[in-house]
Amino acid sequence: MIDDDQKQRMAQLEEKLAAAKKAHEEPAPRVDEHYSMANQAWRMVTELVAGLVIGLGIGYGLDVLFGTIPIFMVLFLMLGLAAGVKVMLRSAREIQEKQMAEAEKHADADKDA
Repeated sequence: MIDDDQKQRMAQLEEKLAAAKKAHEEPAPRVDEHYSMANQAWRMVTELVAGLVIGLGIGYGLDVLFGTIPIFMVLFLMLGLAAGVKVMLRSAREIQEKQMAEAEKHADADKDA
């Protein structure tokens, strides 16, 4: 038969095992977070440049088609810049909302623990 001292030692051992399992189950911080932010920055730069290039291409094509001075090229370059900035700001807002949702999720998890 098991006496009280052994029962107490078994309970302590079970508590240590449970704590070790819980610590092992918690997700480790993401190592690739730095790369994720760099990817998001490149995405935003690409969106801006794409807007400029598309506007420049449309304007140049219209100038060649109509035989005009580069009025359409300048006009569509400005429109492309505006579109690129708009898309870039929308991407930044999405990233910010995602980060705020994650922060809120972590705050709720910390509050529950």
